[in-house]
Amino acid sequence: MKKVLLHACCGPCAEYPLQELMKQDLEITVYFFNPNIHPVEEWTRRLEQLKKLTDKYGLKLIVDGGSDPETWLDWERNGKLDRCRMCYETRLGQAAAIAAREGMDSFLSTLQVSPYQDFELITKIGQELANKYNIEYMPVDFRPGYRTGQNMAREDGLYRQKYCGCNISLENSKFREKIFRDLEGLKAQQ
Repeated sequence: MKKVLLHACCGPCAEYPLQELMKQDLEITVYFFNPNIHPVEEWTRRLEQLKKLTDKYGLKLIVDGGSDPETWLDWERNGKLDRCRMCYETRLGQAAAIAAREGMDSFLSTLQVSPYQDFELITKIGQELANKYNIEYMPVDFRPGYRTGQNMAREDGLYRQKYCGCNISLENSKFREKIFRDLEGLKAQQ
């Protein structure tokens, strides 16, 4: 049985890819490494929703690191690299390294489901990392199932966020005020 590491940014984005992957003869491990997600309450919320989903399917979940939004802001301020590219390279790079270390056959990411992400760039980076770590990258285009996955998440009662994750995407979100109210409500509950 082929061992696959699925990097996941959240439960809703994992819904459709997991449905498709579970149709195959694969041993799937889900990997949560998302230091870009800001603020920490949002990072925690997304992790909790992913745990609900992996528990539902009886899948192993590896959690790595925490929220580190300042790194993304520093890169953007210093003009070193496009933040989205840096984000893809960071998260896919860590996923590839973990997959290789754990003796897995291949890796992929839920980033491949979102029509809001640069699928071609993600695929290019994934292939480069596959060569570096001598592991297979699965360039599956899950984008046609994005809405299906979002509907599945709604049916499962999963929180569906309104921004990619980093502080800059939060600031640029047209739902910014609602997001901040929701996050303030979460802080008050803790």
